[in-house]
Formats: sequence, structure tokens, C-alpha cells
Amino acid sequence: MTYIAKPPLRHPTLEKNRVGYTRRDYEGKISTLCAGCGHDSISAAIIQACWELDIEPHRVAKLSGIGCSSKTPDYFLGASHGFNTVHGRMPSVLTGANLANRDLLYLGVSGDGDSASIGLGQFAHAMRRGVRMAYIVENNGVYGLTKGQFSATADQGSKSKKGVINSDSPVDLVGIALQLGATYVARGFSGNKQQLVPLVKGAIQHGGAAFIDVISPCVAFNNHPGSTKSYDYVREHNESVSRIDFIAPGEEITADYGPGEVVDVRQHDGTFLRLRRLHADYDATNREQAMAHVQQHQSRGEVVTGLLYVDPLATDLHMALNTSARPLNALGLAQLCPGRPALDKLNASLR
Repeated sequence: MTYIAKPPLRHPTLEKNRVGYTRRDYEGKISTLCAGCGHDSISAAIIQACWELDIEPHRVAKLSGIGCSSKTPDYFLGASHGFNTVHGRMPSVLTGANLANRDLLYLGVSGDGDSASIGLGQFAHAMRRGVRMAYIVENNGVYGLTKGQFSATADQGSKSKKGVINSDSPVDLVGIALQLGATYVARGFSGNKQQLVPLVKGAIQHGGAAFIDVISPCVAFNNHPGSTKSYDYVREHNESVSRIDFIAPGEEITADYGPGEVVDVRQHDGTFLRLRRLHADYDATNREQAMAHVQQHQSRGEVVTGLLYVDPLATDLHMALNTSARPLNALGLAQLCPGRPALDKLNASLR
């Protein structure tokens, strides 16, 4: 419960990262979500990813909309900047914050109702504009706060807890992100932390619009036979395209994986995404192939997870707009109002 504070005392031998923080320093308040909710596992993955990346919490801005998923930023990175927007409007608020201060790392957390229904237009424009952020959708296929109605991502033919069959076609956020130009697209499962943590690390360090669709079962309203978003269904129908490691410059990370081809994808900042292909012919740098692969397996009822697409040479909105290297919120009056001669010159150039 929120009125129960976490104990301030900590064991003196807790391991610290390079910037002097323990994992506890990346936590937030005690979760009020249902016991076993997949969203809490996603929060744990974000905490682990930020700790392993040696990120100082005050350098992160976390934004969300409305819903069970959008409550979760209260449960991690308690010392970071945070903003809880209105329903479906998180992407536009994050875009404005990003343009004002490009020095922060932006983490957008949303849900399938928040992003695939009322916020679908906002989601689409954030992807096509290349806003640099890690956009995580905690996808459970239902409206958990209003007792389990189907959301827009619920699969056609899936059954609700009350036995109602969904007749609507689902909105595929991964397909939309790929089509509209997102430069890092992945799908994870809240029940697979080993896969999810590297995906989150890669998204945070990516140089453009990074999107992760995380299947996150709702234990209260969508974890029953007939649901395609339940723990059992996803485990039985999971089709991984790759296993991924995130490698910081100068560090060697070994992985205890089975046979398969290994491909290192160097990103803009010198970090590497090490992909161990589970399908020999799958190329994570081919957007068209990624779209076709997802649709092919979706038609068979399979949930494709892993890093689906990455553009190692990604650009972002700041580069497209040629904005100041210095954050706009740090510019003084002399830079923001350079005077009449500068204005006359600008107007003359537009004639």
C-alpha cells in the first residue's frame, strides 16, 4: 500500500555500480498493483537496466499517461523527474520536454489502452518524428482499471474472463512502429527478465525513437484459458527471433547461449547490441523483413519476441530540426532574443 513506506535502512554491503548507487536507489514506492501483475516485472527490469547502465537517476525523465501501466513510474526511479499526463497524451508532453532539454534520458511508459486507443495518433507521430526516447507499452489486452474490457490490442477470437469473444481486429503497435519509421523496435514478455533487461538497456541508449511492446498478463482479468495475453499462452506460443546482450564500450560480456550466429551491431554512441540469431536468415537491420516476419508468425498465433529491428545509424528530432546543442531551457535572453537586426535577417531569408 502507498501509505507503507519502504524502510530507509539498507544493508551496508549492497553492491554499488560505477556511479555509487545500489539497486535500491533506483526503486520507487511500494507497488499497489495486483500480486503477480506483469507490470511489476517490467518495473524490475527497468530498475535493473538503469543500475547496470550506471545512469544517475536525476538524469532520467519518466512520463506516462493513464491506466495500470501508467501508475508504474511511481514504483521505480523515485529520484528521477516524473510527469503523469492525461489519457493518451504522454507522447506529446514527452516531445515538448525533449525539445526543451535534450540532456535528459526520456522514458515513456504507457499501456495498450493509453497508446492503442485514445493515444494512437500521439503514438504514431512520436514514432514518425523520431523523438529520442525509450517508449515502453505494457500490453495486457484489457482495461484493468475498469474491470477487464477488451482493449484495442486484444486478439480477434480471444475470450474475456466473462466468456465474451472479441470480434474486433487488433491494433499491432509493433507493426505501426515499424511502418512509421521507429529505429529500434522490440517485443518482450514480462515473464522473461533475461530477455527484457537487455532490450530495455538497448532502448535507453539508442539514438532515436525506441519502442518496446511488452506482453504483460493481467492476473485479475486476462490470465485465463482463451486469453492470448496470459502467462501460459505466451510461454507456449513464444517465438524468439534473437537473444540479445547490451555491451558498453571497452567491456566484454559473454553469454551462455546455444549454437547460433552472432552479430554485433554498433550504435551511434559506441555501444554494441550483440544479437544471437535463433533464425539463421533473420536480419534485425532489415525493416521490411521484420514486418513480414511478425505478420507471418502472428497469423499462426505465435508471439514473436526479441529485437525485431534496429537502425544503427538512427537520427532523432533534434537532428532533423537542427536545434541548438545547448538545451533550449539553458539558453539566456541574449540567445533567445538576439535583437531586431537578427529578426530582419531572418524575415528577409523567408521572402
